[in-house]
Amino acid sequence: MIVHITARERWHKSRRDGYYRPESLEETGYIRCLKPSQLVEIMEGILGEREDIMLVMIDEESVEAEIKYENFYDSGEKHPHIYGELNLDAVVEIKPAPETV
Repeated sequence: MIVHITARERWHKSRRDGYYRPESLEETGYIRCLKPSQLVEIMEGILGEREDIMLVMIDEESVEAEIKYENFYDSGEKHPHIYGELNLDAVVEIKPAPETV
């Protein structure tokens, strides 16, 4: 299981398209994701900044595009990146971000 953090509006638009294509895909060539164990650290940095954050829970074995685990900002910690559009049938759950971590 991997997780992608996105805005509610962006996610709802993707449901109409059939594939999820965030701006990061155009900008960097991949969709940024993380393992559930990495969620607390990342969420601490964005809680309070936005109220429309959704967690997209993804079955990585169902993702059609290539997934690479890459060093996150030279931290030595590997984060999953999806190199292509996310097929929506790989998504197992969508939930709002927790108010606290």
